[in-house]
Amino acid sequence: MKITAVETIVVSMPMLIEGDVLPKASGAARTSMQTLLVRIDTDEGVSGWGEGFGHRIYTATKAALDSFIGPMCIGRDPTEISTLVDQLQRNLGGVGRNGPAMYALSAIDIALWDIAGKLAGLPLYKLLGGSPRRDLPAYASLLRYGEARAVTHYTERALKRGYRHIKLHEITEAPIKAARDVAGADLPIMVDCNCPWTIDEAITMARKLAPLRLKWLEEPVWPPEDHRGLARVQADGGIPTAAGENAMLPEFKSMFEHAAITYAQPSVTKVGGVTQMRKVMALAEAFGVNVVPHSAYFGPGLLASIHCIAAMPKETLVERYDADFAENPLHDAITPGANGRIAVPQGPGLGLDPDPAMLARLRVK
Repeated sequence: MKITAVETIVVSMPMLIEGDVLPKASGAARTSMQTLLVRIDTDEGVSGWGEGFGHRIYTATKAALDSFIGPMCIGRDPTEISTLVDQLQRNLGGVGRNGPAMYALSAIDIALWDIAGKLAGLPLYKLLGGSPRRDLPAYASLLRYGEARAVTHYTERALKRGYRHIKLHEITEAPIKAARDVAGADLPIMVDCNCPWTIDEAITMARKLAPLRLKWLEEPVWPPEDHRGLARVQADGGIPTAAGENAMLPEFKSMFEHAAITYAQPSVTKVGGVTQMRKVMALAEAFGVNVVPHSAYFGPGLLASIHCIAAMPKETLVERYDADFAENPLHDAITPGANGRIAVPQGPGLGLDPDPAMLARLRVK
């Protein structure tokens, strides 16, 4: 079997937004989500779907795939995943070990595992070790609003939808307290800060937030590579820390060795796909660190995350970014049920392919 084509497809999904407070990304209003899909075709008619980290950087990841990473895959055997992915990584050594090139490689790897599952006639999680679970608990990962009244509204909505864990993307006390007031004293609340503070600022803020009993404080430190400083925040701030959505395998090793985090958050569309995700999970287990993957996306990457999580020995949470769409290429497969749990796809490979009619309608030309 040989790879005959690697195609990139960008879809933009307009969000359904309630109320007059728009979610923000880097200070600008966010009204849609972009997803970068990759389709790998073979000479035996089996195709696989992957996803590279998209959002605002999808143009760079797409360029990396179209210009040099995709062409390196043509003519290769898609079933030789470890060898192919290792050689691609080595070929990319000169362009960096992180960023769009690795996001592109992540998409390739996910698509190769999709093909492997389809050839075996098994869902991906069974190739990764199997699972007794047919669904997993999801947590509502709210967007950043910056206003207490908006956080109150979306927290209430998440609770009505059956979520029993909620994550905020806020960096001030008032919106975080608003969520706690709505959720009650015992419901787990997490806060993702997206790296805004120095070490001392992060410790100060952690101590201020301590009465709100957060489950974790995520990426509180800039730069995120300061693992020694992150360990100080956890030790002196009094709140368990979480990090890793932008980390590669060696950085996870450093975080574990510094006792910098309680929760590791590898992102399958950034870290190198399923292959590297599994290595991070194994390393975390060796260090006794919990793994709760980052999955703030809506395509094959989310499906791959669900399969990787399902194959873990113990049940853990799936991040579901709290955005609604009138239509999306994977339909209900990316939407948790009324009990706040999301189904593990049971079809071969990732479980289902994107709807071609929906792709045509949402594709960025």
